[in-house]
Amino acid sequence: QVQLVESGGGLVQPGGSLRLSCAVSGSIFRFNVMGWYRQAPGKQRELVAEITRGDNTDYADSVKGRFTISRDNAKNTLYLQMNSLKPEDTAVYYCNLYQRERNYWGQGTQVTVSS
Repeated sequence: QVQLVESGGGLVQPGGSLRLSCAVSGSIFRFNVMGWYRQAPGKQRELVAEITRGDNTDYADSVKGRFTISRDNAKNTLYLQMNSLKPEDTAVYYCNLYQRERNYWGQGTQVTVSS
């Protein structure tokens, strides 16, 4: 059984920074892709950033240059460094693991950007 637990969300002012973490436990295979998604009220869940085990990354256009995704394979942990946050970044952020044609999700962590 695979479990993902996010942490690091909270309330931050516009222009501020937050770092999200996602701890993964269970059966983790060598070839997988991990990512961060977000869902704002009344909107569909969208991809924010993803990273392969070989550290190839991809970002949504709206976060390029502001967010950085990284992973520590030894610790089975995924990170999302978010800088220059904007009110439109407000959402529930979900950690995702895709392996062997299955998706696994965390419970989500709330990020609110407001003055």
